[in-house]
Amino acid sequence: MADWEIPINLQPDPQDYSFDLDRALQAVVGIKSYIPSDGFTASVLGTERAGSGVVIRENGLIATIGYLIIEAETIWLTTSSGRAIPGHALAYDQDTGFGVVQALGRLDLPALTLGDPDALKIGSRVIFAAAGGRHRAIETRLVGRQEFAGYWEYVLDDAIYTAPAHPFWNGGGLIGADGRLLGTGSLILQQSDGKGRRLDMNMVVPITHLAAILGDLLAYGRVNRPPRPWLGIYASESDDTIVIAELADGGPAERAGLRPGDRILAVGGEEVSDLAGLWRRVWACGSAGAEVPLLIGREEDTLPVTIRSADRASFLKEPKVH
Repeated sequence: MADWEIPINLQPDPQDYSFDLDRALQAVVGIKSYIPSDGFTASVLGTERAGSGVVIRENGLIATIGYLIIEAETIWLTTSSGRAIPGHALAYDQDTGFGVVQALGRLDLPALTLGDPDALKIGSRVIFAAAGGRHRAIETRLVGRQEFAGYWEYVLDDAIYTAPAHPFWNGGGLIGADGRLLGTGSLILQQSDGKGRRLDMNMVVPITHLAAILGDLLAYGRVNRPPRPWLGIYASESDDTIVIAELADGGPAERAGLRPGDRILAVGGEEVSDLAGLWRRVWACGSAGAEVPLLIGREEDTLPVTIRSADRASFLKEPKVH
């Protein structure tokens, strides 16, 4: 199957919807970003990133997933008709994962109104759209609504899960039966159905999280509250044990002497056995700069380690002002 080719049986039929489907899909644009090679995230996320975003205001304001644009020095937006317009990374929010881009030229595209994902029920029919119109969109369904914890110090209380999965999920728009934007695509996940078969799902960040902070992002470039403490740990779960897989170069955990393979047993005297519990205990220690006391298992030893946390944003390159 060629890049971007969606099976015909998954493509949405305009006759099934009460809104103008093709017009709504015009609001989904392509995003190509270029990050300097010395950017903090370049080694993990790459220096060239591609995905989608959704126009949410007629002045060219675009919602996307933040990892596409974090530290971006150059951004190009592509419409479904093939026009290319430069963009600027206005803001990125680490807590929710959202990013916001401003088009630097006239898009002349419709904007999608923000909807209410809380009204969705399991089995609800929705559209997951990447840039490129109807042939880059699929009809999918809500299969779950639950917590998601990421290895990169991230927790989402109410992630949206949809299946079948869109193969080009990053930054795509989840559109409801009323034509409103319900969320932004973040990941593709695999789950076994217990019969040896694999179910591919998309994890989508609900748009309500962006609606709650959009004013701050536009006014300040970040949420107007003290940032959470960040350790620079990439961790995974293994048999009710949390293991450090990697450490951010020069990050607080690496400077404190932690190593890949170390096990995190407790935070502040409280045992932790899953990623969500770990990150929540870290965040409960205060704001960025707070000391975070950990109990570490290393081979046969148990070691107390206190890490002075940091603001992750301080490690990132600021976007260029155009």
